[in-house]
Amino acid sequence: MARIHRPDRGSRAFSPRKRAKSQIPKLRSFSVTKEETCLKEFVGYKAGMTHIIMIDDLKNSNTYGLEISVPVTIIEVPDINVIGIRFYSNKDNNGNKPIAELWINNTKKKLIDKNNDNIENKILSYIEKNIISNIRLIIQTNPKEISGIPKKVPDIMEMNINGLNIKEKYNYSKSILGKNIKFNDIFKVGSLIDTISITTGKGTKGPVKRWGISLMKGKHSRQGSLRQIGNLGPRGVSRVFWLTPQMGQTGYHQRTEYNKRILKFGTNGNEVTPSGGIINYGHISGNYILVKGSIPGPSKRLIRMRQAIRYNKEILSEEPKILYISTRSQQG
Repeated sequence: MARIHRPDRGSRAFSPRKRAKSQIPKLRSFSVTKEETCLKEFVGYKAGMTHIIMIDDLKNSNTYGLEISVPVTIIEVPDINVIGIRFYSNKDNNGNKPIAELWINNTKKKLIDKNNDNIENKILSYIEKNIISNIRLIIQTNPKEISGIPKKVPDIMEMNINGLNIKEKYNYSKSILGKNIKFNDIFKVGSLIDTISITTGKGTKGPVKRWGISLMKGKHSRQGSLRQIGNLGPRGVSRVFWLTPQMGQTGYHQRTEYNKRILKFGTNGNEVTPSGGIINYGHISGNYILVKGSIPGPSKRLIRMRQAIRYNKEILSEEPKILYISTRSQQG
């Protein structure tokens, strides 16, 4: 009799598939270049999807110069506020460690020292002694400016500053401390970004849904469910290998989408809002962007955007020519 060989179902690429700790994604990689010292990140809220008609400007494409239909994701991008600066030191064996902070006076966060001048003098001495290894900004969002987000409490997170000179980073961060930053101050239409977000949570699911294994035959599982695996592993082993597909948390994982092209930036939400509003979101009320393709997560999810770290040279950085934006009702 021929030996039955069937490879495993499902991808182990994202193991362990555990639930994210927060809806605010954490960035671990950044595109640091020798260009001007500036901010190369932003944050917005996902509204929904629609489609546009544009002229294909990818030269190697078979439809170059022709009209094509492109699915796009609508992201509302209200201004962000720089409320603090955090300084890190690499003099610790456990990695970078925060050693000082600067906050604006009207935040509810308390300062490290009552005298700001003393803090700034300490920071300058740290920079001269090469104790500070990195500087990051502490920013907050403004969800109260968006009608589709049912909350007023801002999300607070850190953002990395592009540049290699610590002194220039410090001067830049002090110059924008307490100011509002707009999306078009950082990114241009046509450029590539990476989007980081938390996927839609589905709760606890079985191995068929979670790993894509096939259903068992009735003869193989006379007792119990057909939606299970035959065994937990080899005989005589006192543990279950992580490769074994089992039930567990599905969804609500942090995922990164690389090289997403910005197709449009606008201030009038009526240009992209479908008739009757976007399902589960409503109307676009502020600044928005259109990003090519889909982005993980449901509507109203926080989306972090950074400068692309795996830049695709074939994709142009010029502004595309959009002929039509669909505003057809999504409610039938």
